[in-house]
Amino acid sequence: MIDYNIIKRPLVTEKTNIQKEDSNQVTFEVDTRANRIEIQRAIEQIFNVKVAKTRTVNVKGKVKRRGRILGKRKDWKKAIVTLMPGERIDFFEGV
Repeated sequence: MIDYNIIKRPLVTEKTNIQKEDSNQVTFEVDTRANRIEIQRAIEQIFNVKVAKTRTVNVKGKVKRRGRILGKRKDWKKAIVTLMPGERIDFFEGV
């Protein structure tokens, strides 16, 4: 059974594009309750690739203000997934 709720979205930035080209790493925003093994299994099943290593980072939400009112963005979890040599995940094919 594939749990699509673990992987929320891919993170596409300049840094993640460089990691993808140089180190064969892909970065995702994932569910805060998911552990490395669950993330690895979900990516292997959804994208049909083999994962070599998974690193996770808990990102704290920034405090923002609008005038006098203080607010806070939500905390989230980032997973940096290293794929086996020869494996690829293409998000924007043909764009």
